[in-house]
Amino acid sequence: MAEKFLLKDQLFNAASVGQLAAEFAAALPDFDADSFAADAMDGFPERELMARMGWMADCLEDQLAADFPAMAAQLHEALPPRLDPSKTDDDFGHFIHALPGILAVRHGLEDHRGRAMALLYEATQRFSMEFYIRAFLNRWPEETLAELALWARDDNYHVRRLVSEGTRPRLPWAQGICLVPEQTLPLLDMLYADPARFVTRSVANHLNDLSKIVPEQVIERLAAWRTEGRQTAKELDWMTRHALRTLIKQGHNGAMAALGYYPDAPVTARVMLSQDSVPIGSALEFEIELVSEADIPVLVDYRISFAHASGKTTEKVFKLRTAKVDVGTPLRLVKRHPFKAAATTFTLNTGAHSITVQVNGRDVAFAEFHLTD
Repeated sequence: MAEKFLLKDQLFNAASVGQLAAEFAAALPDFDADSFAADAMDGFPERELMARMGWMADCLEDQLAADFPAMAAQLHEALPPRLDPSKTDDDFGHFIHALPGILAVRHGLEDHRGRAMALLYEATQRFSMEFYIRAFLNRWPEETLAELALWARDDNYHVRRLVSEGTRPRLPWAQGICLVPEQTLPLLDMLYADPARFVTRSVANHLNDLSKIVPEQVIERLAAWRTEGRQTAKELDWMTRHALRTLIKQGHNGAMAALGYYPDAPVTARVMLSQDSVPIGSALEFEIELVSEADIPVLVDYRISFAHASGKTTEKVFKLRTAKVDVGTPLRLVKRHPFKAAATTFTLNTGAHSITVQVNGRDVAFAEFHLTD
């Protein structure tokens, strides 16, 4: 049997800890690299990914100055070279370089805000400080937002991305923040026309978070940006699709219209199943036929209603295709949907299931089938 892959072991291991120890030893003459590495590795087995980062900060802290300004200077001195400024995307850095952020929150949040923020500014050019800026947003919202407004104009795209990513309402793995959309949308207004995809992807993800809270504001903001014309049409089209992906899955009319998919499009459809009974471990094959009274773009999704042992059901939406339907020419789409017996994230149950076809967010066809052993 293949050895189980663990992200925590890929990110934090003897090689990565050794790299970090060597960086600090090169910068700080009295730093005991061997002791740091041994202590860090000894504490890894009982800790998960995020806890390992905190533990490494504990081990590092033992060899740094107790006074935070002096500690910050040491952390700054040991930073690796900045990430390549010529790139524009997918250059996240290494998790071992999160430690300055952890220590900035621990020791700089209350009494050394300015020095801590300066450390985050430098550190995020090596590894994103999106987790750690959030503590400052909660403790010092006005002051931190004012600083971020300056960073939104910075020459380094990692700093600009932090402005959007660090203020996301629902940043994965991160602590919550107490901001409201009216506080963060002005920052996105400064960032949406950025030339770096790393930044515009963050802006789109931020909007997708906001779409779960204030969907109409998100749609309105995207429309306003299109009117301003500061971003290229191609990039703004991409951002719009990415920002509205959750609303599109929900069939939100305004989101559909923003992408040119109108819910009242004159389309009729039928769905034809290859079989009425599908054994778990096999697949359901089906064909969808769309007929339209006008030449129109369509976004076609399908929902499957899954049966639970309790008798309740759960619906999941699956993307199928974007296309154009022409008058007099039916559009036929064929799909094979697998029902994996060993799925780890979702338990399949035998019994009655159904499939619903959505066109531009509107239900247009329905069929039932049974899952069997």
